[in-house]
Amino acid sequence: MPKVTIDHESCIACGVCASVAPEIFEANEEGKSILVEKFRTSSPTEGEIPDDMKDMAETAASSCPVGAIKVE
Repeated sequence: MPKVTIDHESCIACGVCASVAPEIFEANEEGKSILVEKFRTSSPTEGEIPDDMKDMAETAASSCPVGAIKVE
């Protein structure tokens, strides 16, 4: 399963990731990106997604204007 990490220090709360991949990303109370609860592991900014969602997550990561999302 691909791992997804969001760097909250870099996140500017623009919402692009949630608009590109709402099945994976959502905003917290500050507007910063977090993972949808069912994909979280150790924190709201770290998790694993199903293999068939990797392309969608990579599209969101490449759309992030500050490069705050990593998909491995």
